[in-house]
Amino acid sequence: MTEASGVVKETIVPASAREAQIHPAPGVGVYFFVTESCGARGFSTGIARFSPGAYVGYHSHPFNEAVTIVAGRARFVVEGRGYRLHAGDCIHFPAGVAHMVRNDRPASELVAHWAFSDPNPTRLDSEQVFHGEERGEGNPKEADPETIVRYAHGAVYEPAKNAFFLDLFSRRLGAKGICGGHGRFLPGASLPCHIHDFEESITIVDGTAICYVEGRRYELSGCDTAYIPKGIPHRLLNQTSSDMSMIWVYAADEPDQRIVNTRYCSGEVVWPGAALAEDETA
Repeated sequence: MTEASGVVKETIVPASAREAQIHPAPGVGVYFFVTESCGARGFSTGIARFSPGAYVGYHSHPFNEAVTIVAGRARFVVEGRGYRLHAGDCIHFPAGVAHMVRNDRPASELVAHWAFSDPNPTRLDSEQVFHGEERGEGNPKEADPETIVRYAHGAVYEPAKNAFFLDLFSRRLGAKGICGGHGRFLPGASLPCHIHDFEESITIVDGTAICYVEGRRYELSGCDTAYIPKGIPHRLLNQTSSDMSMIWVYAADEPDQRIVNTRYCSGEVVWPGAALAEDETA
């Protein structure tokens, strides 16, 4: 949703109603969720689906990229260095670093969430030749430009009761201009009403979430994605009897938020925006 006045409001992208915008290789479909077309200025997000055995050859981007595995198993090769990633794992590439990716399973689909530090996704094919070094389940070395965070070994924290978060990419993890991570909500868990000083993308990868944005209520599931511009009150809740998980991305180097009164999210009180007094955030 956007307003005719030119003030950008939230955008909800239902993944189930989308078709792949591009097919960079046979058996590969790329879906754009958050881009400049919905008002984003500092980043873009989406998913890619790979049929069994499908792959995208060596390419690079003129901006930072982070890829998080949603389902399946992937094999990434970065300038000759090979890695195997599982669901929840994330790999980050700085601008200009050549890499390729393949669905590493012969009978199941690979689904990967991608995030770029630019609102207009582009790709540059590469014909460079690299000497191979297979690292499998290992991680990059200190001098390597890529970084990997593996879900099974990450530092999980609990920003709200029964909501467990893991930062996957940020400035301290090698990224620039974007940061993001994985959030798992047990039944009944929720985040308080809050705002950010930057844009956010929220993709629901498991279960069903309720998202409140200034009194507007959305139900999201199956990779449905919410684009939240900076400075707009919102919150997420899991009101089901099953776990809910999301991948969040900010157009910022590091995550941060300001808690605000819950009534701004429920719509009981109109959000005053930039005119918000300091004592209103208590």
